[in-house]
Amino acid sequence: MSDLTRLPIGPLAPFHAAGLLAVPDVQVAAAVLRIGGHPLASADPADAAVALGAALCVRALRAGSVCVDLAEGGTPWAAEEAGGGDATVGAVTAAVPWPDPEAWLAAAAAHPLVAQGTSGSDDLPLRLVGSLLYLQRYWQDEQLVRVALRQRAGLVPLDHRTLAEGLARLFGDDQPDRQRLTAALSALRRCTVLAGGPGTGKTTTVARIVALLRSLHGPQLSVALAAPTGKAAARLAEAVGQAAAAMDPADRAGLADLPSSTLHRLLGWRPDASGRFRHDRSNPLPHDVVIVDETSMVSLPLMARLLEAVRPDARLVLVGDPDQLASIDAGAVLGDLVHAPAPPGDTDSAALAIALAEACPREAPEGLVAPAAATGVVTLERNYRFGGAIGALAAAIRAGAPDEVLAVLAAGSQDVVFLDVTAGASAQARAERAVRADVRDQQEQVVAAARAGDAGAALAALEGHRVLCAHREGPHGVQHWNERIAAWTEHLVVHASPGDPWYLGRPLLVTANDPALGLFNGDTGVLVADPSDGVTRVAFARGAGTVLVAPERLAEVQTLHAMTVHRGQGSQFEAVTVVLPSQDSPLLTRELLYTAVTRARRRIRIVGTPEAVAAGVQRRVRRASGLGRPIAG
Repeated sequence: MSDLTRLPIGPLAPFHAAGLLAVPDVQVAAAVLRIGGHPLASADPADAAVALGAALCVRALRAGSVCVDLAEGGTPWAAEEAGGGDATVGAVTAAVPWPDPEAWLAAAAAHPLVAQGTSGSDDLPLRLVGSLLYLQRYWQDEQLVRVALRQRAGLVPLDHRTLAEGLARLFGDDQPDRQRLTAALSALRRCTVLAGGPGTGKTTTVARIVALLRSLHGPQLSVALAAPTGKAAARLAEAVGQAAAAMDPADRAGLADLPSSTLHRLLGWRPDASGRFRHDRSNPLPHDVVIVDETSMVSLPLMARLLEAVRPDARLVLVGDPDQLASIDAGAVLGDLVHAPAPPGDTDSAALAIALAEACPREAPEGLVAPAAATGVVTLERNYRFGGAIGALAAAIRAGAPDEVLAVLAAGSQDVVFLDVTAGASAQARAERAVRADVRDQQEQVVAAARAGDAGAALAALEGHRVLCAHREGPHGVQHWNERIAAWTEHLVVHASPGDPWYLGRPLLVTANDPALGLFNGDTGVLVADPSDGVTRVAFARGAGTVLVAPERLAEVQTLHAMTVHRGQGSQFEAVTVVLPSQDSPLLTRELLYTAVTRARRRIRIVGTPEAVAAGVQRRVRRASGLGRPIAG
């Protein structure tokens, strides 16, 4: 029986019955109509069309979109629910009475509860811009981001001779170099987007950007590094430190005091105000430069809060890989910015292009300067980390070429292994034996280091191998693999007392933010013997070092053996085993496969079927957004 039996859902009943709308979706639509004095159960056709649009806007947020394109007639949402299969999509679409797109747009455009265009009232619950229908809050966040980025697009006056000297010192002067172009752009513009896959030198470029800016503005220039997760923030600080080690002493000294934190901690997370932070427009961040890594994981609302908090005269550098999974919340800001067309030329962008060409004369003939000046985006393409089969596999996935992906997997190599489980139970058993050998060896190293009180070695061993899954539950999910690995490694567990969960070598995953301890959702740790007194503590990585925390202070943790690909984003492991779900899983996408494969430094093992691999490579994440489109009033 429907959960909506007590709610008069009227024209939305078929969409709920087909599974396209959930209870909260319909409740919001009903509330929207009540604002206008119209009950949902007796809605006229115009009200019913707007109610469906409102309900789909709420549904869109769960799929990561921030709006609904009425011109597409609802089909993308059917595709999302059906997992992308054409036959199933057709059946779902035919089962519900989708409005005619033109009539739907006309009804929304004429409705008194829908603000029209960019200049419509902010007090109405919905907004229609072109064919895109938004909940008002998400339109306002998107427009805030759009306007703030536009305001940061102008030329920053600089001494060009000092800039040229700094670029020559940090990057050399012989060949066209996109890293040098990015650094010059960051000096000449108040917002820069640095895109590129793993191993393309993004953090090396970040370190040189900071060194360049401090050489231009002095060592007093305040710089903050941030990332969406604690793990990613720690990796950013460590990578910047490693890049600094190769610089001249004067430049290296300017990188010695860079703070690194989660984005929530930087903004000042407030437990009493959901979605708001201590730093905002009225209390901006004190930093002159804010650099955010793993920006693909940043949602639209969080990006809006960040742009509110960064001073208008400060620089913002957004770093990330647009081909990875986007935020689990609404929006795909990095992807929108990287793939958006260049805006029409104006005086500011023309002046910036001239200054950029003077600073980077080698890059100008390559056709790189004009797009960078117009959009503020530079994409690094040369890969310094991945070669051989892992590099070929990642490139084929990113290109959406299933035949090439399968060819790389079939070729077999030391760094890419495909365990085909098409044959059923026997093939699955062989795959589990291969994984079992790795996780047993890994956990033996973790436990040995933990008992010896070597926190650094225990954490390094924990990062030596990771099982990644698309799902949390089911035979291909995290829960199943956590149970299997726990059984395989049970002989290594020594409890201090019966049932004591705090045993040496236990790997932990933090599942909730704890700003008081400086721990955040997704952080990983290991229980180790404190070398100072032998007492059991939990070790967490912090930059190049570790911190020890008493176990009883940890409120939200769970044993870590396997994790979702989403949780693994922002981390790197020596070896990775990816467990694929069945080919019809809507979570199995190109972005998920690419993200999973590029978590591995040395070896990737994929457990699944060729059909699942091909389906994943061909299925793209579809997120509706207006941020990457030209918006007219």
